[in-house]
Amino acid sequence: MAYLSEDALRAMGFAELGVNVKISDKAAIYGAEQMRIGDNSRIDDFCVVSGTVELGRNVHLAPFCLVAGGKPGIVFGDFSGFAYGVKAFSQSDDYSGQTMTNPTVPAQWKSEKFAKVEIGRHAIVGAGSIICPGVTLAEGTAIGALSLVLQSTEAWSICVGNPARKLRDRKRDLLELEREYLARENQLGR
Repeated sequence: MAYLSEDALRAMGFAELGVNVKISDKAAIYGAEQMRIGDNSRIDDFCVVSGTVELGRNVHLAPFCLVAGGKPGIVFGDFSGFAYGVKAFSQSDDYSGQTMTNPTVPAQWKSEKFAKVEIGRHAIVGAGSIICPGVTLAEGTAIGALSLVLQSTEAWSICVGNPARKLRDRKRDLLELEREYLARENQLGR
C-alpha cells in the first residue's frame, strides 16, 4: 500500500489535518475542504470518502470502505474504525415507493432522509456492515460483520445481525491500554 506524501495531503485542502495521517494513493476523497482528520488516522486502498466527515485521532478505514457524509456529516470518535467494505450513509432515498429515487431526479419528486451519523470512541464495525442515516454507535460499540445497523446502540455493546441487535456487553479493558498508549506517546513528545 502506498500513501500520499504530507505535501500531497496538505495540497488537498482539508479543513483540518493532524500529524502522521496516512491516506492511500488509491483512495478517493471528495470535498476535502469539508473534512477534519485527527492525528495518526489512516484511510486505506479503494476507500471512497465524501462530504462532511470528521475523523478523530487513531481512526482506521480498511480497504473498500464507503463513508458518504453528505451535508449532515459522519463523525468518528477517537480510536474507532471500519473493517473491510463497511459503508456508512448520512443520507438515503425513500425506498417505500411513495417518491422517486436516485440523483438524476429533481428534489421535488423525491423524499430523501438526511441525518448525521456518529461513530463513538472505540467503536468498531465488522466487515461488510452498513450504517444507515441517523445512527449513533455509542462509545465502545462493536458491530459484527455483515450487520445492517438501522438504530443507535448502547455504549459498550456488541451488536450483530440484519437488522443489528444487541448480543451482549463488550469489555472495557482497552480503556487502560488507551491510557498507557497516550501516556507513552506524551513521554515521547508526540
